[in-house]
Amino acid sequence: MSEELKHQINPGVAELSPYEPGKPIEDLQRELGLADVIKLASNENPLGCAPAVRELLQTAPVDVAQYPDGNGFRLKRRLAEIHDLDPARITLGNGSNDILELVTRLFLGPGRAALFSQYGFAIYRLITLAANAIPREIPANPADHAMPMGHDLQAFGDALAQDVGVVFIASPNNPTGTWSTPAELEALLERVPANVMVVLDEAYREYLDPALAPPSREWLLRFPNLLIARTFSKVHGLAGLRVGYALSSPDVADLLNRVRQPFNVNSLALACAEAALADPEHARQSVAINNRERAALAQELAARKLTCLPSQANFLTFDCGRASTPVYEALLRHGVIVRPMAGYGLPEHLRVTVGTATQNARFIDALDAALAE
Repeated sequence: MSEELKHQINPGVAELSPYEPGKPIEDLQRELGLADVIKLASNENPLGCAPAVRELLQTAPVDVAQYPDGNGFRLKRRLAEIHDLDPARITLGNGSNDILELVTRLFLGPGRAALFSQYGFAIYRLITLAANAIPREIPANPADHAMPMGHDLQAFGDALAQDVGVVFIASPNNPTGTWSTPAELEALLERVPANVMVVLDEAYREYLDPALAPPSREWLLRFPNLLIARTFSKVHGLAGLRVGYALSSPDVADLLNRVRQPFNVNSLALACAEAALADPEHARQSVAINNRERAALAQELAARKLTCLPSQANFLTFDCGRASTPVYEALLRHGVIVRPMAGYGLPEHLRVTVGTATQNARFIDALDAALAE
């Protein structure tokens, strides 16, 4: 690239490093010649998608020669029924990541800042820089806190300067699994000025104990500057199709629809998301199995004196008590893919997706071998 062209690059983009997803199974098979590999790195649903979705995929009643419904009328209507909201409050996205990026296009830019937690989702920093805005990281709770490494929402409120345009909050949070209480969230919403957009990322909402869940839908009616991001990638098992959505005020939804790409959710994704909503038993079963297996997996890790962060998600992040990269690499040699956390500033931690009982047992066996190397 010529120096002249380099000077034209958005300064924020020039600072970016690409997002690194969990290692694909096929990559590890090619690199190490392994035939039997399990992936517990990307918080996918180990049960896969719902039977109703599988049935739909067998018949595939989608005309791929025609563009999808650009407004997603049927899916938005069904979501509106579930959330008891006007469809005008719903925006569909190519995964919830798409929603997050649309928010930055609307409310960030040069001289504007976004707040997010020290151990918040890596995408928040990336999309803020891509918007040529200022990423402002809020220190997380200390390790001896009741919610270690979770969001310090009091500190978020204290950081509300005039240049802040967006506040990103995830509950439960990826990659820590920690969550914020309804009282903490409501107190912050009451402090945030009306001209600052608050994004409550609820990608893992379905896994949250109902007793801990905030009334976020009701808050939409009180706080016009609140946007809730949800996804079909996790509990619904549609990560490969990329479909998510936002709940917001009608005015914000109108603005999001002005900047989103036409046909950003494909026809198959729209149909499968609607089928997933028609099969709520699959989501209930997925949550029940996750809760049982998460507790069992945490017990196994504790028995090995490996400390887990509190989690209300479908994964556990734990301290290896040593540099985690060699442990991660050893696990790969045993055909088990997890997620190293060094890139998040947690060089001694690994994150493991809660799998089936069989997958979790294999992970523990591989971990024992890795720790013994």
